[in-house]
Amino acid sequence: MPPDRTTSAAPTRRRARARRDSLGPHDRLSSLAESLCGAWAARARSTTTAGQERAILRLFGVHGLDQTGRPLAGSVVDRWQQSDRRHATDGVTLPFAMALLEYDLGPQQLALDVAAGTVDLAMEAELLREPDRRAVAEVEVNRLAGLAIERIDANRVVRREILSLLGEPARPWIGMTLDEPDVDGALREMARLVAGGIDLVRVEIPVGQELADRMHEAGLDVPTWQPRERSGRAGATTRGEPAPTGSQRALAEIRVALDEAAAERRAYARLATASPALGVPEGAVVAGFERIDLTEANPMVEIVADGVDPDRALSDHAFAHRVYRRAGTLVSISAGPLVVAPDLASGIPSDAPTRAGRALALQALAAAFARHNGLAQDQILLGALPAWLCEEANPGTRAVAEVAIRRALFAEHALVYDEPEVRPDRSPLWLAVVTGSLPYAGATALVRQRPSRNAGEVARRARAATEVAAEIAASSEARPLTGRALEYATSVVAAAVRTLERLENDGWRVVSGEDHGSGLLGRGAVVDRSDPFDPLAGLGA
Repeated sequence: MPPDRTTSAAPTRRRARARRDSLGPHDRLSSLAESLCGAWAARARSTTTAGQERAILRLFGVHGLDQTGRPLAGSVVDRWQQSDRRHATDGVTLPFAMALLEYDLGPQQLALDVAAGTVDLAMEAELLREPDRRAVAEVEVNRLAGLAIERIDANRVVRREILSLLGEPARPWIGMTLDEPDVDGALREMARLVAGGIDLVRVEIPVGQELADRMHEAGLDVPTWQPRERSGRAGATTRGEPAPTGSQRALAEIRVALDEAAAERRAYARLATASPALGVPEGAVVAGFERIDLTEANPMVEIVADGVDPDRALSDHAFAHRVYRRAGTLVSISAGPLVVAPDLASGIPSDAPTRAGRALALQALAAAFARHNGLAQDQILLGALPAWLCEEANPGTRAVAEVAIRRALFAEHALVYDEPEVRPDRSPLWLAVVTGSLPYAGATALVRQRPSRNAGEVARRARAATEVAAEIAASSEARPLTGRALEYATSVVAAAVRTLERLENDGWRVVSGEDHGSGLLGRGAVVDRSDPFDPLAGLGA
């Protein structure tokens, strides 16, 4: 008689439940995160920003630079909003569509004319007061949006077909960031990484014009892109047609070359991006258009680490989540930022569990916010370890506790190990910490290594570590935490709950400091949509 699977599984479920309960009030942590994010998501979806308006124009086909070298979509939005403050709430979409029909132009040429000042969209905005004209403009917007959505959907089909043809590399994938700043060098580097066994290639998107302008106004240094000079065959310096590695043109070339390299090794290779602050909406459009498989997007990092206004960060990420969901792009949410504002206010440094608890609380918020915006749990990947863990005492003990907490709290999410920058003397610890904690981690999607000239050796070591950890996990049941690990875990969960309770009562200053209302990036740039027309209704609710 075959065993009763339900009965035989019951002790295992009871043991798992007991392990979860021993870690502290994780259910309270989850309910607080869900409650806060439900209200935030509803509010965020009713607002717009300049970043979202730029992203919509890019969806409609506007790309490249204007005559002064500034991003063209941004120039159009700036001219529209600067001509009349009321335009910020109206959005540029319908006036732009009206002008397309009036002048019988394509989106790119119209954008160039608007940026040059030869077309004033305010005139088209007046035409929208006539119901029949507005109806025609809405039809044009829906047509352009439909073309963009068809392109995004086609990329999902291509991904599925290539995966079916080449096969899926074993999880966790081994990833690495491209280090070359220009596309020509990046293509060669990418080929070397894939040939060496790297499954995922990550690209950092350059700072956008809005962020650069705001940093300049604040007196901050703005990172500028400079292509690396290379020697030609005759010793002369050659550059070809340089473009930043993270530009859309470069990503399109990398995507094609990455597929070719993956075909040679007969396993799909993924392309990942990381967008800077204020650039998430446009990064989402690029992800949909260029078949980006994974993107890093954590609004809490923008708020706490980058100093972005919370309303701006949440509004932009809510927009991006709609595009990611349609594109099938995986969203990776880091293990949480380092929150030090309370320590600076009190003059007393926090202990390790408190720092880890604050980070866990913000990660829980980011994950809940993404789910409230329609992303499925299997589309959201979560960082396994805080970036500073290897700088702490007893990193192995704490790593086991950190992944055990996340496996209890985020049972349906795969985890990501992301190698941070650490002191040289602590660097060898990271892979050892990963190997030791992986048996507790359950489903793990990615182990991302820092850039290395010897990518093949790095990939082999990482693959060996993950395979050994998988064997250990498959041949034994993870033991419940005891001793210092259990004490640390319960303290982390308690600190996370306290953080969310205080955030619920006292607002963002709990994690960002008393002066959070001044000098924020993107402050004042979020407005309520005054027009009920949704240009991206075709993406789905």
